[in-house]
Amino acid sequence: MSAVFKLIPTTQKYDWGKVGLSSKVAQYAAAYSAAGFTLDENAPYAELWMGTHHSSPSRLLDSPSQEKLSDYLAAHPELLGSPVIERFRSEGAAEGNLPFLFKILAIEKALSIQTHPDKEMAQRLHKERPDVYKDANHKPEMALALTPFQAMCGFLPLARIADYIVDTPEFAALVPQAIREQFLSIASSDEPTGPAEKKALKDLFTAVMTAQESIFKPELEKLVARYHSGGAKASEKEVVDLVLRLNSQFPGDIGVFCAFILNHLVLKPGEAIFLAAGEPHAYVSGDIAECMATSDNVIRAGLTPKLRDVPNLVAGLTYNSAHASKHLVEPQAFDSAIHSTLYDPPVPEFSVVRAAVPAGETEVHPPIDGPSIAIVTSGKGSIAWDSSEELRLSEGEVFFVGAGHEVRLAAGGENEFVIHRAFVEAK
Repeated sequence: MSAVFKLIPTTQKYDWGKVGLSSKVAQYAAAYSAAGFTLDENAPYAELWMGTHHSSPSRLLDSPSQEKLSDYLAAHPELLGSPVIERFRSEGAAEGNLPFLFKILAIEKALSIQTHPDKEMAQRLHKERPDVYKDANHKPEMALALTPFQAMCGFLPLARIADYIVDTPEFAALVPQAIREQFLSIASSDEPTGPAEKKALKDLFTAVMTAQESIFKPELEKLVARYHSGGAKASEKEVVDLVLRLNSQFPGDIGVFCAFILNHLVLKPGEAIFLAAGEPHAYVSGDIAECMATSDNVIRAGLTPKLRDVPNLVAGLTYNSAHASKHLVEPQAFDSAIHSTLYDPPVPEFSVVRAAVPAGETEVHPPIDGPSIAIVTSGKGSIAWDSSEELRLSEGEVFFVGAGHEVRLAAGGENEFVIHRAFVEAK
């Protein structure tokens, strides 16, 4: 049994993905042509999955039968480590299941306005609608930009939303006068997350998301026509491109108006955001490495052809109003590693390390008291462990690292060797 070995990831083709080799997902999956991957230049490659999720599990590359990773880990629990097995037994760790799912996403068309439930809400939704909410787990997630990445994330500061109510009549028309006046009266509060402030924000957001088509569609048409004609006000400049992009992808959708309610972030490569339970968001464009607790639970309410569950979405949000920076994950040093950065969100299921090893140099990662899955996102090199074992790696290849093993990453060729490594410890 080896502590480090290559995996075969799986690809998902959703209509919001980037097409053909314009997609990072397809570029990385191309490393597996010998294992059966065939590129369709006209297909939208949206996601690359790396983990033990039952619906699309990773498999061992060098196994004659391409054994599922979960089966192999169940047979070799020392690769998970007993602390992780005990901590996440209820999530199936004892059966070889990881508590996290690692992905690459390539986004051409915006994903839905959505949120994820906390564990209590997930249990209730799963009991009530197991056909829609297929498990009882929560789904906190982190997105780490590989290319410039746009997203809507969390509620704007109350005062900024108030500016849009005053300056954007098409948006204001969706909100009944009494709710509008109450919101404006409280928007300058020094306690934006106080009970009264949260209620005012909830009332406003609910009014927008439940507005009748006979009201919001004509208003959206007027708004888009005004922006196309160059009639945007100075206070609206930062949302013009976003509104027009979303409306071109989802014409006449109420979700377009979320541009006036949610923060709009543009992340540079290496920047990350964390999305806790109850935080509304929508990924807009770009390529990311995403890590999440293993769950399928998504509550949607706009910018989607899928089922919309507006009542549960508005009921499950935190209504925390804050600047976009609240959602950024502050990079940290990773032990004594020189070329590696740790992204450690406030959840036990996962953390991610980004290692960028310059050509000709070596990076040592100390032992982690839990399992890891990593992908080479740029360049080529090798990973060595124990006294003499080594694997050669190139862009797109995915590998597993068992608990408790120090590894040495060496950059080959003339370019930087970059890996993204998701892991869990029983913290």
